[in-house]
Amino acid sequence: MIQRSLLTAAMAAVLLVPTAAYAQQMPTLGEIAAREQARRKALKAAPGKVLTKEDLPRTAGPAPVTAPSSAEVKPVEKAQEPPKAEEPPKDEAWWKARISQVREELRRNEMFAEALQTRINSLTNDFTARDDPYQRARIAEDRAKAALEMARVKADVELNRRTIAEIEEEGRKAGAPPGWLR
Repeated sequence: MIQRSLLTAAMAAVLLVPTAAYAQQMPTLGEIAAREQARRKALKAAPGKVLTKEDLPRTAGPAPVTAPSSAEVKPVEKAQEPPKAEEPPKDEAWWKARISQVREELRRNEMFAEALQTRINSLTNDFTARDDPYQRARIAEDRAKAALEMARVKADVELNRRTIAEIEEEGRKAGAPPGWLR
């Protein structure tokens, strides 16, 4: 037991000697604060350099704009309007393309409305044929969504029909022959 305590004391002495030497080399918190304060004062005291145009690198940029002399100034004449974008000529091809585009959209919307109506009818039949409340609820949701889509498509069909009527009226007023709008 005595040997063990001597051994422990010897090991502690060996371990503490380097730690004590290291502690003497390490600065205290007060010394670190004093050094930092001196460093900051030195930074404030150092004069900063003011940059000028001569310090900037030369580039091949645009030349500086200067005001023209009074001899170079010309009196302002009537301001010119910017040229308008040329409208395509309203010939037979223009009228046919315009109305055929709207008619094609009308045809697609009418076809889609027919398909939606078929889907709504099918969902209605499925709804009445089911006994399971969960299945009936899902079918009712699908039918309601299809009905909303049907209302939107019908509004698009009506808009297409009004647009066609407006184009026909515009063509009549512009003097386009009726054959161009068929």
